[in-house]
Amino acid sequence: MEEAQANEAAVNCFLRAFELLEQGTDFSLPETGIEAACAVPEIEDVQIDDAALHAELIPQTVVIKLNGGLGTGMGLQMAKSLLEVKGGQTFLDLIAKQNASLCEETGEQVKFLLMNSFSTSEDTNKFLSKYEEYSDPAEVEMIQNFSPKVLQDSLEPAEWGANDQLEWCPPGHGDLYTALYGSGWLDKLLAAGIKYAFVSNSDNLGAFLNPAILAYFAKEDFPFLMEVTRRTSADRKGGHLAVRKDDGQLLLREVAQCPDEDLDAFQDIDKHQYFNTNNLWLRLDVLKEMMEAQGGYLPLPIITNKKTVDPRDGDSPGVYQLETAMGAAIECFKGAGAVCVSRRRFAPVKTTADLLSLRSDAYETRDNGRVMLIPERNGKPPVVKLSKNYKFVDQMEALGVPSLKGAKSFSVEGLVKLEEGVVITGDVKIINETSELLTIPAGEYADITLTPESFVAA
Repeated sequence: MEEAQANEAAVNCFLRAFELLEQGTDFSLPETGIEAACAVPEIEDVQIDDAALHAELIPQTVVIKLNGGLGTGMGLQMAKSLLEVKGGQTFLDLIAKQNASLCEETGEQVKFLLMNSFSTSEDTNKFLSKYEEYSDPAEVEMIQNFSPKVLQDSLEPAEWGANDQLEWCPPGHGDLYTALYGSGWLDKLLAAGIKYAFVSNSDNLGAFLNPAILAYFAKEDFPFLMEVTRRTSADRKGGHLAVRKDDGQLLLREVAQCPDEDLDAFQDIDKHQYFNTNNLWLRLDVLKEMMEAQGGYLPLPIITNKKTVDPRDGDSPGVYQLETAMGAAIECFKGAGAVCVSRRRFAPVKTTADLLSLRSDAYETRDNGRVMLIPERNGKPPVVKLSKNYKFVDQMEALGVPSLKGAKSFSVEGLVKLEEGVVITGDVKIINETSELLTIPAGEYADITLTPESFVAA
């Protein structure tokens, strides 16, 4: 890592993760050691609508977007944030519009920072050159750290002569804290009078800097605040908020930390009601004190992600990618809080199913760049499932985008083409088990399972 010019904080962070791997440290969180989080305040009850306070706090705040993903799982070979979302606009276009709108509304400048990876840096900076305020990478870019892949059988660093770049991996979005500290950006922001940070994923357009939440965060003097939303059936495998029984500390439990025997409890959305949106608020001065005490990292739970050294070659050696999740930092901050927000602040795109949903009329784009569920959805997104035929963006685009504003769930299996004007209402499945393309003509389909036989009968 030193030969590759990794900074000292990144090296220290990796060494800790590696030592914990060697020792076989158990980061599991059994049900017996936690309690369900309850009575999390609703944002409508605690947000502070005070224009004067907003104007005072915004110049002290940085918006940080995590932008390290290439979207290879969706067939992309570029930063996912450069993917068109709606109306010819990309994620980054809409984020830029959100920031510009906030500046207009408050009369204050919004500091903006992207955490790019080495894979997304070049494309992202080239794209942002069209925006004068974001055209200088030195002012808007922080590079995510990297760490060695570790061979599963020997715990040696992986070597792969065919492509030595594959010997390295990103250490997860929990690297945010080490990257801020080790890059010098934390000191730079504090020196500029920036005290607060709002952090979210670049593929979540519902996550914009809300001054009313910022005011609540600042007035309550939280060192860390996590936005959560109520879990739905689509979130059963997502990390949930909990309380450690020993000391009452809030924590985030990911499915990878759940023992097999507790999986049913983990997926009980009535018991564990709150889902991490990965929209986080940080006190940067508190973060610096904690980082300095630890040697440039936070003691986050380690995720041992099992992969092959070449992800496209299943016969290549098995490796561990040692990762952390940034939401897990909630357990590191004494006095950390959580606030329950509307689902409208959580609309990430992890799969083509998410993208189809976002491109549909279940979501609307506001003039201020915000993409949100339409009010008629009452905060509940449609549940969209697509078979492997639509794993990549070009395949999904060939399928077509139906109207989903009245849909509860929509799933497609097999070769299907949706004509323009298809309207989905309620629960609709399309199943084509043949090798021939099934074309769905324009019209409304409500609470029905469609097969090729459905149209033969008609």
